[in-house]
Amino acid sequence: MAVASGTAAPGPYDGQAVLTPENKIDALVLSKLQALKIQPSPVCSDAVFVRRVYLDVIGTLPTALEAENFILDKNPNKRAVLIDRLLERDEFADYWAMKWSDLLRIKAEFPIDLWPNAAQAYHHWVRTCIKENVPYDKFVRDLLTASGGNFNVPQVNFYRALRSKDPQTIAQTVALTFMGVRVEKWPGQQWTNMSVFFSDVAYKPTGEWKEEIVYFNPAATNANAIGNAPRTAVFPDNTTTVLSPDKDPREVFAGWLVDAKNPWFARNIANRVWSWLLGRGIIQEPDDIRPDNPPSNPELLAYLERELVSSGYDLKPIYRLILNSKTYQLSSIPETADANGAANFAFYPLRRLDAEVLIDALDQLTGSTETYSSAIPEPYTFIPEGQRSIALPDGSITSSFLEMFGRPSRDTGLESERINHITAAQKLSLLNSSLIQRKIGQSRMIQYQTESNKPPREITSALYLGILSRFPTEDELKIAENYFQSNKAGKREATVDLVWTLMNSDEFLYRH
Repeated sequence: MAVASGTAAPGPYDGQAVLTPENKIDALVLSKLQALKIQPSPVCSDAVFVRRVYLDVIGTLPTALEAENFILDKNPNKRAVLIDRLLERDEFADYWAMKWSDLLRIKAEFPIDLWPNAAQAYHHWVRTCIKENVPYDKFVRDLLTASGGNFNVPQVNFYRALRSKDPQTIAQTVALTFMGVRVEKWPGQQWTNMSVFFSDVAYKPTGEWKEEIVYFNPAATNANAIGNAPRTAVFPDNTTTVLSPDKDPREVFAGWLVDAKNPWFARNIANRVWSWLLGRGIIQEPDDIRPDNPPSNPELLAYLERELVSSGYDLKPIYRLILNSKTYQLSSIPETADANGAANFAFYPLRRLDAEVLIDALDQLTGSTETYSSAIPEPYTFIPEGQRSIALPDGSITSSFLEMFGRPSRDTGLESERINHITAAQKLSLLNSSLIQRKIGQSRMIQYQTESNKPPREITSALYLGILSRFPTEDELKIAENYFQSNKAGKREATVDLVWTLMNSDEFLYRH
């Protein structure tokens, strides 16, 4: 790898771009900040951006060469070019299938009990939808209206990945996942009324081990109707409809849900995507939409909703719109002490890397692999060598690292199940555990750097690019050079110490 002789400009985190609106998002955010008299942070540097956008879009660190090439690229449109390229990478499908698997509770073991065959088929279906960029409304409609065996029609596992299969639990799950609503906070009969649309969902086993058929069973409710007369049902917005005895009520509900006029559908997913990329929702928490929890910037959320509907529910233009905004590209170093700064996106929020992303980054850098296990090994749980954590098809396939670093249990579908704050146990593990020491000690990166005849300055630049995705500052180079010269154990031990130090830095452990 060729390493440039120069270093980054003074201050490796803030860029040189002028903070003027790039698109409508910026106009709305900056206008709100101006009204609140909150100073936004400057735009981040290229080095910060390349690392941030890789982690946020594909859950993967840029390689040293990718980071170097981007930083040195003189194309003024290079950020937009990189965004387009990342949205087409295979890792985009892996990472966002992981995100959706958390919400959809894709997991073989208790309390979801999908079983490995169904969990892997379900994950494959979700990933394929993302890879093929299936419109979001079709994705949701397919999940809500599917019937068939859960091995052959994977999306019916939506109705199996529940703690209970009664209509009220189904309605609660649908509302949380696709409306961003916690129905237990609804007043009166709304929850009960919504449950009617799922009262004809039925289940039956097959001769195949652990296979189950999900189907529309009109007899479940029509037997109680006089002469199979049509029933009246009430949508969550209090409008009514008549349910025909021979039409699956799930189709009626799905039609209402994905309609452009629906007050929850586009709002929920626009808010979730924003939250996934910016660290917090315009409505926060992103799965707690209610009248007394208003958006911090209503005009911004309404704009994203309109853009989503006009795109035909294609999510990629929304990703692209947000990622290209100056709002997304602000520095993570606040310019304000005002508590309203975070809620109004005056800076990019610090967030510890997801457990899966962090272990994949460590493995990528050291050339090592993770050892996974599953509580349910039968009928099979095949985990290939070198499997990346972001691509695991089943929440029951895990490791001690993933458990310690807050991977969600996938029991509830709540965003809050994922714990991304650093703990004392995590710090001690990164500092002292035999797992991390072994990964670093056996690292091909260290072997490559130390077996060559490179001077300490060049080794340091290469390690900074690989681990932190930036060139070291002149001060950092001098500190490293002095350490190499004073370390009596030799070049390899000094390199190991530098790698260990960088991997335990907040700059490595956090999105910034």
